[in-house]
Parts: sequence; structure tokens; C-alpha cells
Amino acid sequence: MRVGNTFGATALSSYGGFWISFAMIETAEGFGITAAYGTDAAMLHNALGFYLTGWFIFTTILWLFTLRSTFAFCLLFFVVDFVFLFLMIAHFKEADGHDGTGWTKAAGIVGCVAAFLAWWNAMAGMADKNNSFFTIPVYHFPWSAKAEDANKAKKV
Repeated sequence: MRVGNTFGATALSSYGGFWISFAMIETAEGFGITAAYGTDAAMLHNALGFYLTGWFIFTTILWLFTLRSTFAFCLLFFVVDFVFLFLMIAHFKEADGHDGTGWTKAAGIVGCVAAFLAWWNAMAGMADKNNSFFTIPVYHFPWSAKAEDANKAKKV
């Protein structure tokens, strides 16, 4: 936020909050959140489904904001969106009495892809011409600000 990167500050602080809140949900003895649902597993899964729906919507909005960035950054948020979608579906299936294990496993696999993309984007942000002997390709969209600036520079 200090350097004017509102998107980065919003995304990173929000997902940090997600992981803190998710840990609080999963730490039943420490916070009693899941214990508050007692034996009503369907209600717990329904609540978790709606919780993940909110994160799916938030991630979709962030993904839309990456469309003027790079392909790698856009792909990262696209993939993270599917993680939330698959987890959401898994919990809603569990709430309806069906097995959501397959959806949870799919979310885990897609989450591993998202982790790789996150590391790729992080490396691309750090490995620039000022501090590295190589750069990581991220492929700027033709309509991105950086691509437009490069096109203007070529015309001059």
C-alpha cells in the first residue's frame, strides 16, 4: 500500500485474513467454531459453502482486475478462483448428504497448480534486469499498460 499498489495490498491482506479465519474454523478446540454446530454436519457444510462462495466472488472480482496485467498473473487468479469454486461445491454437496471428496481432491490438485503459479509470479516480480541475470516470462497482454508503453516507444 505504501508504494501505491492497492491491488497487491488488498489481495495479500485479504487472503492473509482468509488463512487466519480458515485456521480459526479448523481449530475446533481453540475457537469452538465448528463445535458450535454440534452434530448438525449439514448446517456446518452449508455455512462453509457460503463462506467459500464469498471468497469465490471476491477472487472473481480480483481476477477481472488482472485482465490489464500479465497472462501469468491473470492465470494465477483464474486458477485460485477454481480452487474456491471446487471447495464451495464440495461443501454444498456434503451439506446435501453427498460425498464431496472428489471435489475436495480436485481443489487440492488445482491448488498445487495455483501455488506453482504464485511462485512463478513472485519470481517474475523479483528477477528483473536490475538484480538478476535472467528474467521470468509473464507475457503482457497486448492491451496492458506496459505493452501499450512498449508500442509507443517503438513508434518514436
